[in-house]
Amino acid sequence: MSELAAAQGDGEFLAFALGGEEYGVAILKTQEIRGYDAAAVTRIANAPDYIKGVINLRGSIVPIVDMRIRLNLGSATYDQFTVVIILNIRGRVVGMVVDRVSDVIALSHEQIKPAPSMGTALNVNHLLGIGTLDDRMVVLLDIDALMSATDIGLIEKMAA
Repeated sequence: MSELAAAQGDGEFLAFALGGEEYGVAILKTQEIRGYDAAAVTRIANAPDYIKGVINLRGSIVPIVDMRIRLNLGSATYDQFTVVIILNIRGRVVGMVVDRVSDVIALSHEQIKPAPSMGTALNVNHLLGIGTLDDRMVVLLDIDALMSATDIGLIEKMAA
């Protein structure tokens, strides 16, 4: 099931925090969750700021993207709750640094509202919608759209 199909029907999402907001990605995109170890990340020269570098994950070179920087949510701070969510995006394994993981949430079609239209002031193409669960609102990311073809091309060049 694609992220979009998951958002249009019932679906499970991995909820995580960036700053004071809660976000979610389709659970089917998630491979594993690991603690963030800055010492294990090898920096790559001339990479964009949001690409922290690469790690060796059981013999595979995995690029690490800091989502706070990628989404322009201010400077990133790293503590004992900071984790890397390992994702499978278009056949590539990518690590996504987030402040903390909350839980896995199941959302029905009725609980997913369309992303608000912001005109040309804000690009919301990377949003699947807003999930509502009790008193929580979770911004559901279309991780495939967020990690654009340009990003994936950069990542593939770095991993080569």
